Amino acid sequence: MAENWNIDASHSSVDFKVRHMGISSVKGSFDKFTGGVETEAGQLKAVKVTIAASSVSTNDAQRDGHLKSADFFDVDNHPEIVFESTSVQKIAGNEYKVAGNLTMRGETKPVTFTAELGEAIKDPWGMTRAAASVTGKLNRKDWGLTWNQVLEAGSLLVGEEVQFNFDVQAVQA
Repeated sequence: MAENWNIDASHSSVDFKVRHMGISSVKGSFDKFTGGVETEAGQLKAVKVTIAASSVSTNDAQRDGHLKSADFFDVDNHPEIVFESTSVQKIAGNEYKVAGNLTMRGETKPVTFTAELGEAIKDPWGMTRAAASVTGKLNRKDWGLTWNQVLEAGSLLVGEEVQFNFDVQAVQA
């Protein structure tokens, strides 16, 4: 029997990092998101997450403004980033390969993530909770996030590969 779970955003995070000038990484997050998870007999079956693109935060107001502009997320025209799974494959133990479609800036492309699920528990208020860590990477240019500058030494100001980590806690519906 399928079980539905709602992501508890107050106990979850959507984080990313990207190379800056080829020498270090800049980290950021999205602070507003919603989503749901479906399991069956304790096994992951489906995931859908919607992120408010305007909630991007890198702890630098000027950079965040640039990320919200048409050069990057274009939040005025594309306010949401949506991931919806198309298949879930158990790899081993509590580790899964989650394939799906990621829509960003009006472009939908297939992506694959790795998810590691934790055991479900009862919280002090009688709710059943579970958690997962999700990792992956993508090339931002595939979604039209192409703005960049070439530096004097030949490296790029902003790396093309974006690594991300989602730590998600969900409550059984």
